[in-house]
Amino acid sequence: SMPFLLCLKKKKSPEPLGRSIFQRHTPPVQQNYQALLESCLRNKCLFTDDAFPAHISSIGTGALLKKLPQNLQWKRPHALHKSPVFYAANRKQLDLCQGLVENCWFLAALEALTFHQDILAAVVPQNQSFERKYTGIFHFRFWHFGEWVDVVVDDRLPVNEAGELLFVSSVDKNVFWGALLEKAYAKLYGSYEDLQIGQVSEALVDFTGGVNTRIKLAEAPPDLWDILTRATYSRSLMGCQTHLGVYFPSVSFSCMQTTKVLKNGLVAGHAYTVTGIRKVTCQYGPENLVRLRNPWGKIEWKGDWSDSSYKWELLSPKEKILLRKKKEDGEFWMSLRDFKIHFVDLVICKLTPDLMSQEDGKKWMYSLKSGRWVKGSTAGGSLGFCNGNFWMNPQYWLNVLPVEDSKKSPSMCNVVISLMQKHSTKHRNRAPHLFIGFLLYKNTIPLPFFPEQYQESNRKLPPGFFTRHQPVNRHQVFLDEREVTHDFHLEPCVYVIVPSTLEPQQESEFILRVFSRKHVLRIFNNLVDNIFLLQVNDFFFIHSKEIVDRYEGKIWEDFFTKHFEQVIACNPEINAVQLQRILNNISWRNFQSFRLNFSLDSCQGILALLDLNATGTLSIQEFRVLWKRLLFYLEVFQKRDTNRSGKLDLVELHAAVQETGISLSNEVCNLMAIRYGDPDLQISFESFVCFMLRVEIMGEAFRNLTQDGKGIYLRESE
Repeated sequence: SMPFLLCLKKKKSPEPLGRSIFQRHTPPVQQNYQALLESCLRNKCLFTDDAFPAHISSIGTGALLKKLPQNLQWKRPHALHKSPVFYAANRKQLDLCQGLVENCWFLAALEALTFHQDILAAVVPQNQSFERKYTGIFHFRFWHFGEWVDVVVDDRLPVNEAGELLFVSSVDKNVFWGALLEKAYAKLYGSYEDLQIGQVSEALVDFTGGVNTRIKLAEAPPDLWDILTRATYSRSLMGCQTHLGVYFPSVSFSCMQTTKVLKNGLVAGHAYTVTGIRKVTCQYGPENLVRLRNPWGKIEWKGDWSDSSYKWELLSPKEKILLRKKKEDGEFWMSLRDFKIHFVDLVICKLTPDLMSQEDGKKWMYSLKSGRWVKGSTAGGSLGFCNGNFWMNPQYWLNVLPVEDSKKSPSMCNVVISLMQKHSTKHRNRAPHLFIGFLLYKNTIPLPFFPEQYQESNRKLPPGFFTRHQPVNRHQVFLDEREVTHDFHLEPCVYVIVPSTLEPQQESEFILRVFSRKHVLRIFNNLVDNIFLLQVNDFFFIHSKEIVDRYEGKIWEDFFTKHFEQVIACNPEINAVQLQRILNNISWRNFQSFRLNFSLDSCQGILALLDLNATGTLSIQEFRVLWKRLLFYLEVFQKRDTNRSGKLDLVELHAAVQETGISLSNEVCNLMAIRYGDPDLQISFESFVCFMLRVEIMGEAFRNLTQDGKGIYLRESE
């Protein structure tokens, strides 16, 4: 049986976002740096950024406001220093100081860029200065949910009355790239306030577009030193975090809220950068050391291998001189043993995901797909809730292909899968992260329509597949983090990836990334436009328009015979009362918020329109026509009922009619709304069905009777 899918954090899961209308992720404002620069040069003016103004709104609305000085001012660097410098290229370290914003996680990630000058130059374009072509405009680049975005800012920075920067500053007071980068990052995420809480892993990905591996140090693999070695000498960035006093598997940093310097010199609940490793030879044997840096630029570890530790005397004079720095700069060494004890976890951001595979130097494929969980449609939730809706989640078809030149057994392939949720508001911290995860299924036993028909047509797998099969990652843990990543060693085969939220009916956009040496990734039709779930007498049945059309005979007869046999046992024709009973007993999975309520009058109207031989009943064949129209109308209705109210207003009705391919004038559409709508001109699904049937059948009658396409001549009976 399927184990319950646990949340890593023992706290109440966030409530659904509470929106009746699905809100897409708000992309950052795109501004053309070069065009703005040239415009300012041409007009001989300094740039002012209206998209992120020098106003309290850019700082935020929360606790950060309480820390601000009374006489807050916004000033440009030329007003703060006689010779401002954008970037000091000769500095080996960033030497940045944290300000009032509690973003040690941001600075720890930024510190890691020091060791990759090419990456740093991509994030911080170097051809910017306060002299040549200076117009008060600067730009920075971040990887933002699947694409690199250029963020433009002006150089007005918040300062106190003494002219000191309130937020990030440099040790060298005339260097301003750090303050401007922080401003651009704050703009990307809404405000300075939105940088108060975060994780090193998030910033590392935003700076690189890489993929994270998180190692719980309490459960560190035996080859941790080998992993650190490969990470150090490959293009990887590393960060870590200390305990909050008790064991927390994952924490977000708002570091000065818990500014507690322990006796050993470490700061509780704080982010650090891993800046290097070294295996040294002591008198008693080899020792593995890890070098770390506090982004505050001060307050260091006081234990073994700290700057003042006696342990340095156990090394040769040369090694001691090369490694030991008696300087209060926030950087220190500690043993790997102590590192595993005093830090919670290690985050490694891999720019090439071969770190865990030992296949160094090999080319990896990278695929990215965007998707979303929509309430009542594709937000099925996890299997742990046993709600039967899991199959409704987006499904992705992954074909892992063998690689001939692999050093490892050809029967196993290394695959990294990453799922990242997007925040739905401009401000990253105003909506809590949902608990997210994904299950990976291997196709071992072919089902009907799988693999051939399902692979060829891109149709979703039915609920039965997930009840009969166990996922590869049976003990998936759902995390309320922006990104969840797993490394797999998989046989070449076809797999299905099903990303989901922990609870059903929670909405968000997401991106799914897959890294491997060789694979094919594509999505099954994950919109309910083509798939509908019908329940009659507690029995669920999947119907796709394509399936109904393609396998109409067998599926239709089996379905109809099984569920309507009692209705038609006495009479093979369906009258208005029986039609009403059938339609109102169908539970449409996409319309859980209300029950269908076809009135007898509506059913009589439907019957009069479709009863071609004037018997007062529908034959099975005529009901088949109605059934296929219902599926189509349901698709259109749900697509246009954006607020999931179960009704269409006039604007939505016009859009729905257009969606069906029918052209109606506004006057006719409004008249039909008066005829079929409620007093507020709201159209229910039942009324929409009657409305559309009449429009379609009248249109068909006109086309059959007209001679010139402009008008018709009717006899009285017609």
